Amino acid sequence: MAIGSWGPGLVFSVSDKKVLTFNDMSRTVASEWATHSRIGLKDQVEYLRPALQKLTFTMELNALLGVRPRAMLDRLSEYTETGRVYPLVIGSRRIGKNKWRITNLSEAWETVLNRGELVRAKVTVTMEEYL
Repeated sequence: MAIGSWGPGLVFSVSDKKVLTFNDMSRTVASEWATHSRIGLKDQVEYLRPALQKLTFTMELNALLGVRPRAMLDRLSEYTETGRVYPLVIGSRRIGKNKWRITNLSEAWETVLNRGELVRAKVTVTMEEYL
């Protein structure tokens, strides 16, 4: 059953053959302000604009759960380096109003077999809103 997706290449799902989900998702929504100093008075602030939203989540890529860790890491690296942008959908709802881009990947190779076959890895994905 599909949980969500970011484009056609990253589909979060759970089935009896494959488990690819995310954990610890955090999203930052902010705005930008200017601060003007005033002699003898408190600073005055002025709203400028909304800031780009950011989010981070982790994924466990486990061959025992039907995911090919090395292939998924290669795909995510390609998407990051080529600047792919897609809507992020969880359930049937988009996260934010705009598309998202991957700005950073952090990999941890946890289990590697004797011939270099990656069995289990964790990846932290950082995304930023794209306009």
